Amino acid sequence: MRIINMVYLLILTFAICGCQSAYYKTMEQFGVHKRDILVSNVEEARQSQEDASKQFKSALHEFSALTNFDGGDLQDTYERLNDEFERSEAAAQEVTNRIDAVERVGDDLFTEWKEELSKYTSRKLRRESRSKLNRTRDKFENLLRAMRRAEKKITPVLNAFRDQVLYLKHNLNAQAIASLQSELDSLEADIDRLINDMQKSIDEADAFIKDLKKNS
Repeated sequence: MRIINMVYLLILTFAICGCQSAYYKTMEQFGVHKRDILVSNVEEARQSQEDASKQFKSALHEFSALTNFDGGDLQDTYERLNDEFERSEAAAQEVTNRIDAVERVGDDLFTEWKEELSKYTSRKLRRESRSKLNRTRDKFENLLRAMRRAEKKITPVLNAFRDQVLYLKHNLNAQAIASLQSELDSLEADIDRLINDMQKSIDEADAFIKDLKKNS
């Protein structure tokens, strides 16, 4: 347990300092290489997208419930919606952070892989390694595009959600809530597109992880 805690402490320290190369060297001492880190990061990015999808569904449910408001404490109703918005913002930031980590480690892995091609003395092995590098990098770029495409769909959803929360904050009355009904269909369509793109990204992540593990 002490060793595990030390590893986590080192990881945290390097993450804060931005010492990526030192982080890699430390992890390699424990038998964890860039390929392993990339798989772990992709898995975490995949999970963050699943969590964000669930959160946006929850936020949409709360928004829909608000538009059907038929009495009760308006302040409590607003606060529930604001809580959902803040959780959605946090989930969105987590998605971005995880995708950034995937991209960073992926770039480092493929840079190292390309540089190591020159170290081969066997032309056959160098050719096979280069071919594998190109295939893996192509699949990684497809994955990253899918992740970034889904990520971009988050911003308009958050913007629309934020607008409604801010409006309600200063217009907390039944008439203002009734006016939100016109925004519900648009928000629901945006969230559906977001969730569909996130599912495509999740499917890409599953395929990439499976392929990387199979060829490791």
